[in-house]
Amino acid sequence: MAEIPITKEGYQAVVDELNKLKKVERPDIIKKIAEARSHGDLKENAEYHAARERQSFIEGRIAYLEGIVAESKVIDPSSLSGSKVLFGATVTILDLESDEETTYKIVSEVESDPKNGKISVTSPIGRALIGKNEGDELKVQTPSGVKEFEVVEVQFI
Repeated sequence: MAEIPITKEGYQAVVDELNKLKKVERPDIIKKIAEARSHGDLKENAEYHAARERQSFIEGRIAYLEGIVAESKVIDPSSLSGSKVLFGATVTILDLESDEETTYKIVSEVESDPKNGKISVTSPIGRALIGKNEGDELKVQTPSGVKEFEVVEVQFI
């Protein structure tokens, strides 16, 4: 079994979602299925079929999240230091073509959220950044072509 690196915040978010699914969503959907069954003929009961479909999604999601919890290796970025990009680092990069700075936190695939500045360690930019130091330049293959960046700052917060 391979360990999945994950930040403390990401791990807590997975645990919180898992608890909500088990303690709130699962009991609620069981009640909805029972209520839909009480309406009679199940063949043409849209409420029943929708509830069963939702139950299937919830059970699948629970199994997925339990797998993540079981295989997670929690990494606390605040316990790390230095100028080398590692998992959990918050990295500011400069696009050498547009002169635009962007800051990303390198996280697991599970907690990746590019719109909020969290990129996966396995993404093209994440892979290219790992092991680089402040001042290093890197090239990344993107859908729009090769882009060149410079690592401006590495923080562990």
